[in-house]
Amino acid sequence: MPDASPRPAGGAPAGPPDPRRWWALAVIGLAQLMVVLDATIVNIALPSAQLDLGMSDGNRQWVITAYSLAFGGLLLLGGRIADLIGRRRAFVIGLSGFALASGLGGAAGGPGMLFAARALQGVFAALLAPCALSLLATTFDAPRERAKAFGVFAAIASGGGAFGLIAGGLLTEYLNWRWCLYVNVAIAAVAVLGAFAFLRGTGRTGAKLDVPGAVLGCGGLVALVYGLSEAEPRGWSDALVIGLLAGGIVLLAAFGWWQTRASDPMLPPHIIGDRTRAGCLVTMALATIGLFALFLFMTYYFQLVLGYSPVRTGLAFLPMTLAIITGATQVSARFLDRLAPRSLIVPGLLLATVALVLLTRLTVDSSYATHVLPAMLVLGFGMGLVFMPVMSTATQGVARKDSGVTSATVNTAQQVGGAIGTALLNTIASTAATAYAASHLAEAARAAADGVPAATAERLLEAQGMVHGFGVALWWAAGIMLLAASTAAVLITAPAPAPRREPLGAAVATPDALAP
Repeated sequence: MPDASPRPAGGAPAGPPDPRRWWALAVIGLAQLMVVLDATIVNIALPSAQLDLGMSDGNRQWVITAYSLAFGGLLLLGGRIADLIGRRRAFVIGLSGFALASGLGGAAGGPGMLFAARALQGVFAALLAPCALSLLATTFDAPRERAKAFGVFAAIASGGGAFGLIAGGLLTEYLNWRWCLYVNVAIAAVAVLGAFAFLRGTGRTGAKLDVPGAVLGCGGLVALVYGLSEAEPRGWSDALVIGLLAGGIVLLAAFGWWQTRASDPMLPPHIIGDRTRAGCLVTMALATIGLFALFLFMTYYFQLVLGYSPVRTGLAFLPMTLAIITGATQVSARFLDRLAPRSLIVPGLLLATVALVLLTRLTVDSSYATHVLPAMLVLGFGMGLVFMPVMSTATQGVARKDSGVTSATVNTAQQVGGAIGTALLNTIASTAATAYAASHLAEAARAAADGVPAATAERLLEAQGMVHGFGVALWWAAGIMLLAASTAAVLITAPAPAPRREPLGAAVATPDALAP
């Protein structure tokens, strides 16, 4: 059903809210959880899948890269398709396709089938993720309810990655790595039923697809994400990496030029031309760099340095997940309707910066309870203050016909930021670890001369070098997080929401709050 209901200039709904909107939030949140889970749930299962399917060390990265490449590269196209065919229809297609791809991946008999299934998951995730955020943005208009809804959504979006580590560890250890993919089939089935029951409208806009823009934009993003993913194993000076990054930048520059001239642009310039929205996108990308780096480094630290099992590693992230949920739902959701967004975002980023600095002091025998846990709680709480207002502010005040592509742009900033964080900071950590080991060989030789077994001395030196590399990379992550705080302070200038006043005797219109 087209969205023909009148709306005031401020974007508030003309009629009373739909009574099913909180059930709609549950459905949207479930779909978002599935997408976020798959970015991390397979990580812990990867060693088991590699052994079962006979993957080589050189090819195993494609289990991760195939998903992130399709997901990050096609997000803008997915957002615009959602605007064109209707967000509920696109939402259901995305869920169904994601479930199908997950089933194929779980049944994979060889590496090639698993890689293809992961890429197909990324394709449908690129359609599903923008739909979830845009449905949320168009469902909740009132400032107080919008704050609560985005608090829940942000908690899922930022904490779901940590939950994926827990789920991946449990499923891999007690069932089989294939269940890390099969679990999506059940989640998607429930979400599809919920979509038909609680989401309404098609939201067609009558616009046409910008084919040149789609080719340039998606091509640029694919090249950029692929180049960043290859920078980790190949190095930044590799010719393929340089060519992909340069080509991606050129294609994205051409995409930006074309969008100013296209009659029906895929990404209308006014969406990213707004100062506050641009600030939210840059802040999201920078903050995600630090957060994704932490997931990567702490997973290695728990398993390779402290010797944790996959399940214990996942559980070690649980307090941070709870802190994210607390910050997003109990603080941001309560105060965003009365404070300017940057009043929450900047303090949250500063807390995250402090937490990353604390983690630079890790050693090979640091105590989880006294050293790791406090820093992760501070980081989680800070991120809970950040992501909720960033997502809400970035998607506010956008015409419904552009809400899908706006949501896709927010997701793209998060995805590209994560790819940059993984490639850049892992390279920094590896380089620092190698330099540390080279400069401390004499100490290992002296330990061996003192009677310490050579293998033990080498393992200790390797662990010390790894932790040193993590520390150096986390200093960089802290600096990037501080840059995100500065960006938010300068660019995100949206004021606190004005109190909403309903005129006495106002006519009650038919609710259309859920029609995309």
